[in-house]
Amino acid sequence: MTDRKTHWEKIYGDKTPQEVSWYQKEPALSLQLIRNSHLAHDAPIIDVGGGASVLVEYLCNEGYTNVAVLDISAKALAYAQDRLGDNASRVEWYEEDVILFKAPHQFSLWHDRAVFHFLTDVSDRRDYVKVLKRTLEPNGHLIIAAFAIGGPTKCSGLDIIQYDANKLIAELGEGFELAEESSEIHISPASKEQKFAYFRFIRKSESIKT
Repeated sequence: MTDRKTHWEKIYGDKTPQEVSWYQKEPALSLQLIRNSHLAHDAPIIDVGGGASVLVEYLCNEGYTNVAVLDISAKALAYAQDRLGDNASRVEWYEEDVILFKAPHQFSLWHDRAVFHFLTDVSDRRDYVKVLKRTLEPNGHLIIAAFAIGGPTKCSGLDIIQYDANKLIAELGEGFELAEESSEIHISPASKEQKFAYFRFIRKSESIKT
């Protein structure tokens, strides 16, 4: 965990949020999938690995009032908090490695763009799913975006795992129903194409064991 934190603190120490390869000016597909969940605007939403992402601002601007951001990097979170200014107090902030996260309450929606695909160790993936199942309420929505099959094999100097729906379902195990999937060609700040796959699942209400 310490090595992972050190790595990401260095990334955000060396680059601005606009320089990292996954930077999006507008997280359009994530927003659309969140809208497709038809959640009440006061439903609790957590952006896992959200760090310096602008998704939190877009959610606040769309009237969502119960938003949280989790990231391993204090520097990444600080960027987002500075951008939000006084509105940062309206957001729950968690500086933690996701596989160790103990949420103080459950969430109706878990959003993860480009965290899970970094977990190349099987035990880390199992821990992630355990945390997910503790944290996401029954009938809650899970949105995961990862590098797609045929996309990049590394990012920020780290190996990743590419996913399609079947591979991701195998990792999540029983209890999640795939509601929709989509794809995106993300253009990085260095003008490189990255193939992403997006998935929205619904957690089955009868699957409550962790």
